[in-house]
Amino acid sequence: MNGAILFDCDGVVIDSEPLWDKAQAEFLMRRGFVYDRAAVKHRLTASSAVGAIRIMQDIYGFGGDPETLALERIDIMRGLFTSELEFVPGFVEFFATIKETYKTCIATSLHPDLLALADKRLGLSRYFGDRMYTVADAGGAGKPDPAVFLYAARMLGVAPGQCLVIEDSPFGIEAARRAGMRCAALTTTYGRDLLAGAEQIAGSFDGISPAPPAAAGAAQQHTGTHGDHRKL
Repeated sequence: MNGAILFDCDGVVIDSEPLWDKAQAEFLMRRGFVYDRAAVKHRLTASSAVGAIRIMQDIYGFGGDPETLALERIDIMRGLFTSELEFVPGFVEFFATIKETYKTCIATSLHPDLLALADKRLGLSRYFGDRMYTVADAGGAGKPDPAVFLYAARMLGVAPGQCLVIEDSPFGIEAARRAGMRCAALTTTYGRDLLAGAEQIAGSFDGISPAPPAAAGAAQQHTGTHGDHRKL
């Protein structure tokens, strides 16, 4: 094995970010607010369930117990996950190319109940087995705290410097940096300008090189091919 690839879940493995937008809009509409995606989305992505509620309370000024409100928001998502959830295009094909070479896992801020629903609908365990870790496993701190990535590396038995994180959010990229891991970012949720902290930025899985920069560079020189990514 040549190290590990740690997959974020929302927006990387599962195409859930449009569903989160629907849930945010419904949750806020119940309180008389309009969901402003441009102002709010980037602050919520990769936060824990309770952390996301606290952020929205800070932005919109509504009250209530964050843990109770988090359960309400998750309940909205349950219906969407059950009826609409699909894989991010290209994930299945990419996974097939790396599964024999790298250790793999999910390392996510997704609530465990929603992760279980995603597994039931899409069969995530066919790809990752029981190697699906959430911030709840790592003490509850959401990204940009690196805890879930460091926990995942320990569980896989791989040093942080041998890990590549695949993310889609600024907080996730920052968490990978704090963990001492390389990061490739997909533009499935945000534009390149918000993902500038990643070593690679790609519009799809086709543009991600899992190899460390030196090895990837040597491979490109040998083959004469270039993916849609950039390296430090």
